[in-house]
Amino acid sequence: MSEVGGQDRLHVAIIMDGNGRWAAGRGLPRTAGHRAGADAVQRVVEAAPALGITTLTLFAFSSDNWRRPHDEVVGLMSLLRRYLRAELARLVDNGVRLTVIGRRDRLPDGLGEEITEAERRSALGARLHLRIAIDYSARDAIASAAAAWREERPPTREEFRRLLENAGQTPNPGNRGQTPIPAGQTPNPGNRGQTPIPDVDLLIRTSGEKRLSDFLLWECAYAELCFVDALWPDFGAADMRAALADFHQRERRYGGLGDSKQLTAAE
Repeated sequence: MSEVGGQDRLHVAIIMDGNGRWAAGRGLPRTAGHRAGADAVQRVVEAAPALGITTLTLFAFSSDNWRRPHDEVVGLMSLLRRYLRAELARLVDNGVRLTVIGRRDRLPDGLGEEITEAERRSALGARLHLRIAIDYSARDAIASAAAAWREERPPTREEFRRLLENAGQTPNPGNRGQTPIPAGQTPNPGNRGQTPIPDVDLLIRTSGEKRLSDFLLWECAYAELCFVDALWPDFGAADMRAALADFHQRERRYGGLGDSKQLTAAE
């Protein structure tokens, strides 16, 4: 039983929004907000297992974020590299398995290889599966998964789920700048041969914005949504506990009538 009550083995996804506004409110450059956001990542990752979370997916960089100013993008990629180098040993020691979803062919030189090595070293982590979405687009992932299906019949939901998990594109460095290799030929190895990723139970977005921003659209089909006003750098374990406490008060019907109404109807 988790410390907030209710079910264990939750998949929580977070759209980490508000770094820039946090920095602007303090007269700091946006890069300072992203660094503070990395500290929030550490707090949430450390708190997650005790809260019944076994899968945590964080939206770090969308495919549309390449439109950001060049200096900001460079800073974000450098921050990711520093996070991998500084936190990997701690993740491994704490039983955290790290995988990255999204494209890798557009990442800076060497970063894709560092991600692959981090995934390899943390592969046996069983306490928490931390998934970081980088250069990720749910619509692109769905399109890639559909293109990878080769049968005449439509795929089952479970088959399509598997296609989605392998929809990340990881071409070799020699393909940089060329047309991405089709998803079915070079799947993201992050979850190959592992237990299927469960659907998202709770999606949290910080900073008061209320939209999904092309994040895990298939996986969030029955997710509960929680929009909080806190900016991401201010988000911590207490905010996560509050979001989960609210989540556990909700009745999840999955298209049915709910347990109490179904019992009444059966009588």
